[in-house]
Amino acid sequence: MLQSIRKNIQGTMAKVIVGIIVVPFAFFGIESLFGGSVIQNVAEVNGQPITAAELQQQINLQRRQLLMSMGEDIDPSLLDEQKLAGIALEFLVQKLLLLEAASGYDMAISDQRINDLVTSMPSFQTEGQFDPQRYRLLLSDQGYTPAGFRKALREDILLSQLRSGIGGAEFVTASELALLSAIQEEQRDLRYLRIPIDRFKNGHALAESEVDAWYEANQLLYQTEENVSLDYIELRQEDFEPELTEAEVRELYELEKDSLQVAEIRAVSHILFEQGEAESEQDLRARIASVSAKLEADAANFPALARQYSEDPGSASLGGELGLTSGDTFPPEVEAAVARLALKEVSEPVESEAGWHLLLVTEIRGGATPAFDEVRMELEQRLRGERAQRELLRVVESLRDLVFNAEDLHGPASELSLSVSRQEGVTRSGGEGLFTNPQVINAAFSPDLLENAYNSDVLELNDGHFVVLRIVAHRPSETPPLAQVRDRVANEIIEDKARNEAVVHAEDLLKQLLAGASIEALALAEGYQWQVELGATRDNQQLPRGILESAFKLQTPAEGSVYDYVQTVEGDVELFEIFRVKPGNIESISNQKKIQLRQKMAEEWSRTLTAIHYQNLADSARVVRS
Repeated sequence: MLQSIRKNIQGTMAKVIVGIIVVPFAFFGIESLFGGSVIQNVAEVNGQPITAAELQQQINLQRRQLLMSMGEDIDPSLLDEQKLAGIALEFLVQKLLLLEAASGYDMAISDQRINDLVTSMPSFQTEGQFDPQRYRLLLSDQGYTPAGFRKALREDILLSQLRSGIGGAEFVTASELALLSAIQEEQRDLRYLRIPIDRFKNGHALAESEVDAWYEANQLLYQTEENVSLDYIELRQEDFEPELTEAEVRELYELEKDSLQVAEIRAVSHILFEQGEAESEQDLRARIASVSAKLEADAANFPALARQYSEDPGSASLGGELGLTSGDTFPPEVEAAVARLALKEVSEPVESEAGWHLLLVTEIRGGATPAFDEVRMELEQRLRGERAQRELLRVVESLRDLVFNAEDLHGPASELSLSVSRQEGVTRSGGEGLFTNPQVINAAFSPDLLENAYNSDVLELNDGHFVVLRIVAHRPSETPPLAQVRDRVANEIIEDKARNEAVVHAEDLLKQLLAGASIEALALAEGYQWQVELGATRDNQQLPRGILESAFKLQTPAEGSVYDYVQTVEGDVELFEIFRVKPGNIESISNQKKIQLRQKMAEEWSRTLTAIHYQNLADSARVVRS
């Protein structure tokens, strides 16, 4: 049916079908087509919902983190939406359970603490001062609102405190530290030599039957990967950015300069008075009046008086400093009083749930409209972006209509003055650049493109980035004839023989060592170089990695030497001897090293205890996944 619609999209029947779809959609929404409502929650944890939007935000965050850490070389399969969704959902479930536990332990973060953290972050500062415009711009780029960012920051701090609280309950005993140091600081003396695989690669005459037999047994090794050649049209918002005149930017400035005014931020100090249990209200007012009188005589003495009289221990030691507010940090009564104060002016007594306050505004930032030159770049960027976005979306909508029933991409591209690009040899495991995107790969190998030879939908890869695809050639996976890969087969047979011969040779040398020969003598007789490493520890950087890992897995010899060998990925064989072992001794290591070992063990215990604690929470939780 769908194929018939596609072929007859311009006909009368198509118009009737569109009408059937549009009428219920107009009255009841798209849900009416499916007979149900859209599920908004993807899970519930003890009755607390995890919404689809939260899950998608976490998926996007994980994708950005993977791309930042691994760059363009990332395996596209790691960015698969379904794989990330499972990981993201489990993260959100764990987070909700731990936050619920933190709340149960009465753990909390004050608004003031969050405010101080935000304003002290270098990312949000200009010339060392908090910059509200920069703050909002950076948050917007990362998909956060100020409220959303503060909520995420609060949750991160709570979880960190919870982990610290759980881990901080554990301690490392002296015997545990001594045992760890005996293992961790153990030293081993080694001699070793390397047997290069290249020594065994010459002199192999391969029979045709041998090549044939290898090829028949290993055909899957030579199978080509299914791949397609694609035509595609790629649209990016930046490609639609127009040139702007100064008059256009100034016009926007004049229209919006009132809204560009920087939010006023005030630095506030206070002296807090709390009524004692046996204290009358009259006595409390007398105490407040006494300090007020001293401030009236010399307001500059506020920090000293705060240290002396304030009953807020957190701010008293700082001379009464509470931090910054833009009008939403402190209780409403305090905010209202702060808003009325002039710079360096002390307030009348103000009552809140915490007690009575004498307030002082020590600094006022912002509150002025920035000059045109100060915001010109930001306005230009926004104006270009808005116009580019409008033009991009217009072109995208036109492109969607044109490619839906087009025989290729060249006609729609010509009509919209766009260019068609081609990419050869794209496989299911991806390619380069645009073709590392799982959404693009999934579309390229979808039945619509592979079997029906349709154009793809116009895919939205991210905000302001679209692409449409069409397959121009499809090459299924196949096994090439032997003649085509004969040289490769012969080289791999020789490589395999050489690897085996290198191991046989190593085992022969190993027998000689066990019979009493020395590594020095064997190296001299065979023409190998040998080396010695004294006092090697587990974090040694000089020994080859394979020898180091193997050497510390071997049992300590009761007497004499112990021997073994490892083969590298390249096929070389490394033969080694451990001839002396010295256990670690806690008395011989520095205090700094002891501290590091103690921290390492404490961190291990902390991770273990946190995992056990979470598992206990999960076992007793009611988690419902949609």
